[in-house]
Amino acid sequence: MSGVLLLLLTFFAVSKAQPHSNDPPPSSTVCIVGAGIGGSSVAHFLRKYSPDSTPATKIRVFERNGVVGGRTATVTVAGETFEAGASILHPKNLHAVDYTKILNLKVKEPRSDSLSLGIWNGNEFVFKTVTLSSNVPFIDKLLKLPIINSLVSLVNSALMFFRYGFSLFTMQNFVESTVGRFLKYYEGHGSRPIFETVDEMLQWAGLYNLTTRTLQDELVDTGLSTLLINELVTVITRINYGQSVYMSGLAGAVSLAGSGGGLWSIEGGNWQMAAGLINQSNVALHLHEEIKSVADLGDYYELNSTKGKSYKCEVAVVATPLDELDIEFVPPISIPERKLQHTHTTFVRGLLNPAYFGLKAVTKVPDLVGTIEDPNLPFSSISVLKKHNEKESTYKIFSRQPMTDALLDRVFSVRKETIRINWAAYPHYHAPEVFAPFILDRRHLYYVNAFENAASTMETSAVAAENIARLILSRYFGRVIMHSSNLSASSPGEGTHLDL
Repeated sequence: MSGVLLLLLTFFAVSKAQPHSNDPPPSSTVCIVGAGIGGSSVAHFLRKYSPDSTPATKIRVFERNGVVGGRTATVTVAGETFEAGASILHPKNLHAVDYTKILNLKVKEPRSDSLSLGIWNGNEFVFKTVTLSSNVPFIDKLLKLPIINSLVSLVNSALMFFRYGFSLFTMQNFVESTVGRFLKYYEGHGSRPIFETVDEMLQWAGLYNLTTRTLQDELVDTGLSTLLINELVTVITRINYGQSVYMSGLAGAVSLAGSGGGLWSIEGGNWQMAAGLINQSNVALHLHEEIKSVADLGDYYELNSTKGKSYKCEVAVVATPLDELDIEFVPPISIPERKLQHTHTTFVRGLLNPAYFGLKAVTKVPDLVGTIEDPNLPFSSISVLKKHNEKESTYKIFSRQPMTDALLDRVFSVRKETIRINWAAYPHYHAPEVFAPFILDRRHLYYVNAFENAASTMETSAVAAENIARLILSRYFGRVIMHSSNLSASSPGEGTHLDL
């Protein structure tokens, strides 16, 4: 009896997903706008989850830039490659972990020494950790020994506890609880639904309420001290999202998770995940081709590009933020108005001016300078990426406004090279969050970046993309996903995009 009931339920689900016919057209095309982590992940999961019985489907990926990766990119300074966009991954970012394995990517080794931290209020460092260094190379090498680093780390932990007390453990428990709920998105298909809205996706995992309140309110109710919130938590949210503790709670919690231990990245750049997924997913990649309109013509969508070309697609996926794009949709779509938070990333090869921080020697300036929330402070953070020698390092600066040459000349005593990037990096979070739909029409026009109002990371893009792929397979192809197959690393050859 239970077997018959299961069969009837499965038949009903398939019939509901495809009311006109249980069989998809013999040949279909899925068009994906955007070749970042979101777009490449949709292509990856469509191929991974497609049953053997699914007809051959063509996937086109359109990217307006000349490279893939979206908001993951690198810059080269003094012969060294550094992350310019999304730069860190959490040890429990399980999709990214899986991508790294199947694509045979190399994980970048973490620094053997710990970064010193200073919290700057514009006049003084209200908190600094201890660091040991010497101008004598032999002594400096001894100070970098693992046992010395362990002792320094122990001292710094004691300093933090002395200043912030048990609130540190309360904050850790808050983050671990949030991460634990997020891990539900990796459960098997048998226990995890396919979500048609962001709201139900968040409610299912127990994360929705965090999007209705500010991080400040959540942390106060959790029991964190005002000092910890105004200093260390604020430093973290300003670095990771360029915003204050009055951002919405889930994005704030994700920001705090991005400051913990075990963080990692890909050797040579995180953009290689998007490139590798595209290479392995047998797609037609259109670089330097921006989509200017998407028209619903009944049985298919017509996508028109800036190159004057038109493409027929039975399924269309938008995997890039629509907030600052001018894509015409026919008929028009309706999504909540959303403002993007721009982060200005400035790379400088040179040497900091210790006098700017009221110090006499550059060695006294912490490796990571974070700032409190103050509109008069011109930057969110300054960090040392690489110390080349005593007179030259490469620094990375985050700020909400562009760093002018006059300002940089005050902050730095020596400036040999400067690179500026303006990222439309993530939504400006404001509780309560209102979400765009995953399904932009009543048919097969999908929006991956609707989930960004919950939190914006490489992993959340992958999680949203995986759900979109399942939506497409269930709604358009009318398939119930019972199992998944594993991708294997490919070697350059047919179907590989060597221009990535």
